[in-house]
This record gives sequence, structure tokens and C-alpha cells, in this order.
Amino acid sequence: MTFDFDHPPERRGTDSQKWQKYAGRDVLPLWVADMDFTSPPAITAALQARVAHGIYGYARPVQSTTDSIVAALASRYGWKIDPAWIVWLPGLVVGLNVTAQAFAEPGDEVLTLAPVYPPFMSAPKNSARISTTVPFELRDGAWAINWEALERAVTPRTRLFYLCNPHNPLARVWRREELARLAEFCLRHKLVLCSDEIHCDLILDPALPHIPTALLSPEIATRTVTLMAPSKTYNMPGLGTSFAIIPDAMRRTRFVRATAGIVAEVNTLGFTACEAAYRDCEPWRQALLAYLRGNRDYLLDFVARELPGVKIEAPIEATYLAWLNVAALGLPDPTGHFEKHGVGLSDGAFFGAPKGRYVRINFGCTRATLVEALRRMKSALIAL
Repeated sequence: MTFDFDHPPERRGTDSQKWQKYAGRDVLPLWVADMDFTSPPAITAALQARVAHGIYGYARPVQSTTDSIVAALASRYGWKIDPAWIVWLPGLVVGLNVTAQAFAEPGDEVLTLAPVYPPFMSAPKNSARISTTVPFELRDGAWAINWEALERAVTPRTRLFYLCNPHNPLARVWRREELARLAEFCLRHKLVLCSDEIHCDLILDPALPHIPTALLSPEIATRTVTLMAPSKTYNMPGLGTSFAIIPDAMRRTRFVRATAGIVAEVNTLGFTACEAAYRDCEPWRQALLAYLRGNRDYLLDFVARELPGVKIEAPIEATYLAWLNVAALGLPDPTGHFEKHGVGLSDGAFFGAPKGRYVRINFGCTRATLVEALRRMKSALIAL
């Protein structure tokens, strides 16, 4: 079966947040982590069948929905989970916020590595917890953890460590030895480890397997909250379907208690799409990965040849997001400059990077869109 990633439906004038941001302007939106591809046909077919049923009452997952997740994690990662470990959520960001409330008290500290997906830093603050960030190092052409700085950041009030695996926005796949060292760090300091693995099915380098953090050992599994969702891989974030996997019964109870009265249930159509995604869409996912690899390679080549002053400093190993160093351009507002020339990017400061130094680009779009966006970026440099 073949899939068409080159001719998606028009998103201008629709409910798309991504495209509404620049409504009425000739700006290509390559900012938010939302692909422009049609979701897999099997998801659409499953949703159409569910809609045809005609009743959309309060929903709970049926056995086959849970089975699809259990089977996918076992076949892809060798992770055999108990269905009882799953806690359903209407979004991964919800999971970050609930984790902070469940395992830290007001005034306690939540540790993470930056730059990082912004809710990692804002979720603790939303409930009067303290967010502490430790900057990554660029070492031998790869983003690396500064272990000494990480140790120095721990205080008697540190309760949680947030990990992004694979990492957004650095597109980094963490190796087993790195994860094992992080696990030892959390165990030694008695920290709960919250592992956001929403991009785990989007590994671009076939030689780099995704390793669920909780799979490292029974000891770290008891201290780990793993957050997953089909939303990024199968382009269905608007259906609000995510889940936490929490092996330890005591911590699972605390997590569920923290959701009481404030976290909405997953919607009927979200369960349907989730099951179809994990059960029926592996051929589509493999085709998507091949297309994204092509986009990544085009981006790497174009930046190296045609965008002087812009650097991709480390390999893009996963996701459809790239982290661009634009410091050499000397722009106080690089995203504003590129917007004036028709390309909407994410400001690196939003992720905790120094202002004016980095931007993030989403290459989860048609090749034609990417080609045109990069052409416009070249024009923006010429204008300098």
C-alpha cells in the first residue's frame, strides 16, 4: 500500500491552530508540532464507523483498545506492561501537570534539562512548585547532559525529574547508558522520574532504538511515570488522547487522586482513533518515517549549502523538529525577521534557550512546503 504525503487537504481557513496563527498573511507555519499530513486511512475509517453508530455518550476504553497499546509496546520495544498500569488522560501536558501535583508539594522543586518543550518548565509553576533547569552541553557534535551541573542542582526539596525521550526540541535519542545513569541519579536522590515519550514512534535513525525508561530495571520502574500518546505520530493531537503508564500501585493511586475533579475524560472518538492507530497503522507509520527522513536530509543539505550563519549543530535522530542555531545572524528577534519573509518558526527562548540564539523548525510538512520555506529563509538572509 502506498500513501500520499505530498497532497494533503488545504488547512488554510480551517480550525487549525497552526495555520490560523498567520491567517491573512503569506506566512508558511512551521512552528507548532503538528504535521500537515492526513492521518492514516485506517484511523479515518474507524472514526467514520464510530460516527455512524450515532451515540456519543460517556466512554471508557474497551478491551481491544487497551490490547492495542499493550501489543504495540511489546512488539516495538519489548515492554510487556500490565493493562492496569494505564491511566488515560486528555493530553500529555495534563500528565506533566498532574505529575507535579501528585509527587511534589508547593515549594518543592522539579528538575529538568533545557532547552525543552515549554510545559516541562511551566507545569510545576502552575501549582506553586519550582521549576529548575540544567542546560545541555554541546559535546563532540552531540547534545549531552552536564552531569556535574545536574548533581549540583539537586536540593533537599527536589522531588521530581522530567525527562523528554526522545528529546524535543533537540531531536535526540537517549542511549541506554545515558538512561541508566539518569535512572541511578533518580534512585540515589529518591526522585520520581516522569518520562515524556510522546515522540518514541518517530525515530528517524534506524540504528537507534527507543528504550522506555521504565524498562531499564524493576527499581526505576517503581519510580517512573511514562507519558505516551498516538497524537504526534499519527497526527491526531486534536482528538485529545494520551495515557500514563505507572507500574507502582501506590504512585498510580496518588496520580489518579491528583486528577480527581479537574481532569476531563478522554472523548469517545479519541479511544477509537487510538486503537486504530496502534493496531492498524504500522505500514503508514513506516511510510511516514521514510518521508520525514527525506525531509530531514533535504533540510540538512540546504542549511549547510544555502543558509550561511545558520547551523544544525547535532544529528536529527528523531521527531520532525530541528533546532537551528542562528546566533551568528546577530538578530535580536530572529523569528520576527523570518516571519517578515514568510516563514513562521518557534523562538528558541520559548524552550529556555538564550534570546536570539535558536529557532525550531517543523519539517513535518510536504516536501514542496519545505522547499519553499527554505527558499524564503534564504531570501531572509540575503535581506540582511
